[in-house]
Amino acid sequence: METSALSVLDIAENIRFQDSYKNIPVANINNHVVRLSIMTEPYFWHFHPDSDETFLVIEGIVVIDLEDRTIELLPNQLFTIPKNVVHRTRPKGTRSVNLTFEHAELTTTRIEKPD
Repeated sequence: METSALSVLDIAENIRFQDSYKNIPVANINNHVVRLSIMTEPYFWHFHPDSDETFLVIEGIVVIDLEDRTIELLPNQLFTIPKNVVHRTRPKGTRSVNLTFEHAELTTTRIEKPD
């Protein structure tokens, strides 16, 4: 669902998905991408060696587990994870919706950690 530079995207129209996980690009800005993420289950532990990653919550609560602490983001809150920081994201409750801003050529390296 990629948009052109001159089109309007209605985020509310796109958050009606009921899938357990949806992560779709909605805009490209220079060498970065904005993704719409709909979560109903945790994403695996990982890090990005080549890009920071910024989360902006639209609906629900996004929990970001770091190795040394846990961050809870409410709607309209934004948080940036620097590159090389191990983390995982998960919804608090049944569902969360957020926008993620990251480099278009992002590498994701999975980490095996006990939950």
